[in-house]
Amino acid sequence: MEVLMTDKREHLISGNMFKLMLELSIPGIIGMFVISLYSFVDAIFVGRYVSSVALGAVSLAYTFTLINNGIAVLVGIGSASVLSRAVGRSDQETVDSIMGNVLLLTLLFSLGTMTIGLIFAPQLLILIGAEGEMLRLGVSYLRIVYIGSVFVNFGQAANMVMRGEGRMGLAMLLMGISAVLNIILDAVFVIVLKKGLEGAAIATVISQVVLAICNFCYFAFFSKNVKFKHFKLQKSIVKETLSIGFSAMLMQVFALLQQAVMYSTLKRYGGEDQVILMGAFFRYLMLSFIPLWGISQGYQPFAGTNFGAQKLDRVKKGTFLFYGFGLFLSLIFWLAFLMMPEQVLGLFLKNKELVSLGRTNAMLAISLFPLSAIMIINLTLFQALGKAKYAGILVIARQFLLYIPAVLILPLFFGTRGVWISSPIIDTLVTVLSAFIVIKLFKKDLSPKDKPLSA
Repeated sequence: MEVLMTDKREHLISGNMFKLMLELSIPGIIGMFVISLYSFVDAIFVGRYVSSVALGAVSLAYTFTLINNGIAVLVGIGSASVLSRAVGRSDQETVDSIMGNVLLLTLLFSLGTMTIGLIFAPQLLILIGAEGEMLRLGVSYLRIVYIGSVFVNFGQAANMVMRGEGRMGLAMLLMGISAVLNIILDAVFVIVLKKGLEGAAIATVISQVVLAICNFCYFAFFSKNVKFKHFKLQKSIVKETLSIGFSAMLMQVFALLQQAVMYSTLKRYGGEDQVILMGAFFRYLMLSFIPLWGISQGYQPFAGTNFGAQKLDRVKKGTFLFYGFGLFLSLIFWLAFLMMPEQVLGLFLKNKELVSLGRTNAMLAISLFPLSAIMIINLTLFQALGKAKYAGILVIARQFLLYIPAVLILPLFFGTRGVWISSPIIDTLVTVLSAFIVIKLFKKDLSPKDKPLSA
């Protein structure tokens, strides 16, 4: 086992960086695309085979499923970062304790959120303007998703650890199996059995249960490096996991607040049509972010392991390689939407008049999207190096201190368009700020005289 871990470490700290970037990123990108298929496919089936009101309902409900996502990334990204640095310093004791902590932390957090979500689903949706049929459908969808919280969160978190272990291909394969199953079950429940929005939710939960079981079996019986060995919360590991994962979780929590304010403001200024349009556009935007998150999943073990091994110059050079790859992929999605906005929105909406109404605002909303590649790599850099405070500050600034005031203020002058343009304006400001922090980090904290820093 130690030999295998050593081989992996040596590959990360001495292998060709361009080949490593492709080796680590491409499976991560494909895997993250697969992850995105859950909500993307749900939206297509619901929007085209149920109703536009149902699409609005699932968009509003999706806001609060981010609570589950927050738990998954808190435990998964935090544990993956701890794992990569433990591999870098050849710390087998920490490696052996990772998965037991992942399982126990996931159970602890998931049971709490499941209980709260099941009880308060109606109140949560009312907060963001849901009413009538949209409220009824949203509550049904949200409660079904929350029933599967433990499986959803463990499946996603364990898959992140698998990627942190360097098993990108296997992680992608398991996610792919789950996603294909979700598509098949969506067709069965929504089209064949006519179960509507509830059917889409059931399909998603079943596919996530399968993913969780597959990931558990891998770490229990097949992994040669990372296994279930100690089912006890280790104080030092828990502290480091939560410290590092906290900034990633904040992105999900504040994304929840961001979307809640966004949808409620759109409802107030533009009615249900604007909620439906934003829901459709948001699906494409989230799909566009997927390759960037996939690259970040590949970048994290590279940066963390090389930092742990004090290969500081490789961290710097590798960062610029990942910048370039991220910009290249973001430009593809950016150009695709600018060239075919109505066709993209039409994937989710059959109403051509409604699609035409949202065309201009959607093009403005995606106008500065390529800058997001820089922002995401920078946040991942801070997490990988244990500099979680920087990522936390930027996340808070982006999604709470800046975005929410912008969404509330800009519509006073520009109406619903003010909501649509808030995101590109704020993301640009945060990207510039993160770039200044990275420059400082390269000049001071990543000099050869420095030692690895704790979170």
